[in-house]
Parts: sequence; C-alpha cells; structure tokens
Amino acid sequence: MVLWQIFVAFARTGILGYGGGPSSIPLVQIEVVNNFKWLTLEEFSDILAIGNALPGPIATKMAGYVGYKVAGLPGAFMALLGTIGPSLLAMLLLYQALLSFKNLPYVQGMIRGIRPVVIVLLGILILDLWPAAMKGWQTAAIGIVAFVAIRLLHVHPALTVVGALLLGAFWLA
Repeated sequence: MVLWQIFVAFARTGILGYGGGPSSIPLVQIEVVNNFKWLTLEEFSDILAIGNALPGPIATKMAGYVGYKVAGLPGAFMALLGTIGPSLLAMLLLYQALLSFKNLPYVQGMIRGIRPVVIVLLGILILDLWPAAMKGWQTAAIGIVAFVAIRLLHVHPALTVVGALLLGAFWLA
C-alpha cells in the first residue's frame, strides 16, 4: 500500500510540475509534508537544500530520498518511477501532436497562461520555507551574501552553493 502511495504522490508531482524540477518542488512539499506527512517542513527544507547542492535534477533527487526514507530501495524506485514515468510516457505520445499544433494561438496562449502559475507556486514555496531556512541572523546573512554574489557579482551558483556549505560547516556548526 505504501509503495502505491509513494508512486501516486510523485506521479502527481511529475505530471503537474509544469516547467521542470523547480516548479514541482511546491507540489512535492504538498504531497510529502502536507498530505502524507512523511517529512516535517524542516526536514523538507533540509533535503531541498542538500538536493540543490548536488548535481542533477532536483525532483528526482528529492523523490529518491523521500521514497528511500519511507520504504527503502523499493520506495526509492517507486518514487523515481512516479516522478519520471508518466511525463516520459506523455512526452513520447504527445511529441508529434505538439509539433503539429505548436503555432496555433490557443496552444501558445495555454503556454503563456501557465507561466504565471508556476511563478506563484515558487513564491508560495519561498514563503513556506522562509521561516525554516532563515533561523537567526547568520543564516539570513548567508542568504543575503548568496543573493549579492549570484545576482550582482555574477558568481556561478555552484560556487555560491559550495561557499554556503563551507560557511555553514564552520560558522553555523
């Protein structure tokens, strides 16, 4: 039963996470924190931070972790299958149709219409995670430094992540 729940939870996020991994993170949070209560919000925030620090797609890393935590290797497999399976199948089936209709005004309107929803979902995620992520002035300072480094100084995000890991290890330990 739990393996099916894991598959369904991640299939929903995989299907509805329009725009890729970052847009599915709020959906993963709803499933694993709110619906099934497999993780607390703080645990979710921790795995999100670790997942972002590692290379590769965030949605599959989070799915693998949550699935493994809940049901071991079979759980990790079902979570990964749920995350990539339905959208992969849909992509294969609809690819030719999309190529045929991509220039229609209705299809382009649908694509333009979904983009603001993805931005709203990411904004809600930020508001939900803010209290767990910004505990104390030190973590807020790291966040500000990271923002300045990436946006104003154009430091590569990977270097900023490594810097934050080092700061956290030595300053927040």
